[in-house]
Amino acid sequence: MVRALSAAAVGAVLVTLAMPILGVAQTPPTSEPPPPYRPGLGDLMTMTVQPRHLKLGIAGREKNWSYAAYEHHQLEEALERVARYWPQWRRLPIADMMSSVTKAPMSALSQAIKSADAQAYGIAFRQLTDGCNSCHQAANVGVNVIVVPDAATFPNQDFRAAKP
Repeated sequence: MVRALSAAAVGAVLVTLAMPILGVAQTPPTSEPPPPYRPGLGDLMTMTVQPRHLKLGIAGREKNWSYAAYEHHQLEEALERVARYWPQWRRLPIADMMSSVTKAPMSALSQAIKSADAQAYGIAFRQLTDGCNSCHQAANVGVNVIVVPDAATFPNQDFRAAKP
């Protein structure tokens, strides 16, 4: 009997202590919306640029020129988003830096895709990759080393050109 009363008393105390917490949890939100989400520079690079670079590399390796054209455009847009949201980072002109290292290789990639030139594509893609790494070095984040992909890491996607 004493145990039952002790357990009931402990339960009553816990419920009493929890009441203020429950009240706070049920308080309606303020009318002020949360600030909009602004991904960090690293987040944008990892979420948008890096996968597009990888897919573009694999598409070229597979000589899937229509898909390479698609990914080339997607990478252009990803780079534009990064430049728009992070034109400057830690006093570094990120938008200008990215443009200076990607403009020529992206143009060369576009030409190689249009002409289905695997050799020119390989050269331009390596130049793009080297440009990414030079930008990382200049921004003091040289630990981010980008490589020409040698395998698809998207097991649920076929990068080979569709057969008619």
